[in-house]
Amino acid sequence: MTVVDGSAELTLDRLFDALEKMPVPEGVKVEIVEGNIFMSAQRQVHWDITLDIIEQLRAAYPRKRLASDVRIDFPGHFNGFCSDVAALAEGSVQDDKGRWRHEDVEFVVEVISKRTAVNDYGSKKITYATAGVPAYLIADPFTGRCHLFTGPKDREYTTELSVAFGRDINLGAARTGLVLKTDEFPRD
Repeated sequence: MTVVDGSAELTLDRLFDALEKMPVPEGVKVEIVEGNIFMSAQRQVHWDITLDIIEQLRAAYPRKRLASDVRIDFPGHFNGFCSDVAALAEGSVQDDKGRWRHEDVEFVVEVISKRTAVNDYGSKKITYATAGVPAYLIADPFTGRCHLFTGPKDREYTTELSVAFGRDINLGAARTGLVLKTDEFPRD
């Protein structure tokens, strides 16, 4: 057990409360992955891809079933992720703390940042699969590729589709029935 202030157990809530009191600059995303705090500045390329995906997902999801950079706690040791995009199942409701449940996440998107790419391709991918998130999309502006992972089983995804920016991605496995267009995704 980790101790804070000599008496209280360290929890994700306590960590996030402490982070909210820190002078984190505007435009900096903060999340906790396996107990480690990561901060990354948001770039215009990152936002352009994120917004493009959100706009396309609106054809299948009402606004209230989409979240961006909102804390969702996932299984494992201190995993408070703020996914770039999370699409939630119909009937999803927030818990008593005003947070979405990871069990309700149908589809998640991470747009790669150089400093946190290792999380998106590693720890987060394992965590999303462990949580049973049906589909996980990585959009990587540095390589100009998207990777769609589906079929979570035993802490990993059983299927991966990789396409270059400019090619369409059928998100049928993500339960959206959409084809995601990537031709306007900028590269970094």
